[in-house]
Amino acid sequence: MSAASVERPHHERPLTAEANRLMDRNPGYRVEIIGGQLLVTPPPDGPHARALTKLMRPFITAGLDDGETEVLQGIGLRLPTDTEDYSIPDLAVVDADLDDHLVENNSYDPACFRLVLEVTSSNWKNDLKTKVAAYAEAKVPVYVVVDRKHQRLHVLTDPVGSGYATHRFHSPGQQVTLPDSIGAKVTLDVAGILEAGQPRKAD
Repeated sequence: MSAASVERPHHERPLTAEANRLMDRNPGYRVEIIGGQLLVTPPPDGPHARALTKLMRPFITAGLDDGETEVLQGIGLRLPTDTEDYSIPDLAVVDADLDDHLVENNSYDPACFRLVLEVTSSNWKNDLKTKVAAYAEAKVPVYVVVDRKHQRLHVLTDPVGSGYATHRFHSPGQQVTLPDSIGAKVTLDVAGILEAGQPRKAD
């Protein structure tokens, strides 16, 4: 009679450990925990990356990457919505003393964030619903969404509870000046950003 393998009781890992395991096994994927739920986003496509590059330019030109602030991609933001919650916004304007505000697991105190920005991917509803509530509760003053699905740019300001008191939509052809609270005057060309976020057509 052969010995049967013994099943050891399965002990649930904390969500953070599970998130780290998923990232290790799926290079390029972004794994976040929001509302006690794991959100997994596949690697960005070329147009997503192109839109981010185009977006960084006006922030850097305005001087937000020197002095009191920095412009960073993919930095962890600790969320107050649950004990293990954190997000990884596509782009953020943060205080220059960010390194002094590390909470854990490469996530930083939301008080350091002046603006977060997301460029939508296949799971666009997360950016337009789930993250609106999370960033509002974290008191992030300005949340910008490049909505590639509906071809518009959202600017949300004045966080109150689990929402933003002001939510404006902007269409191609408009220029959008962001609030001065981010540290400098930044104006975004909606058409240029949305165009950068679309696949290029062959001539």
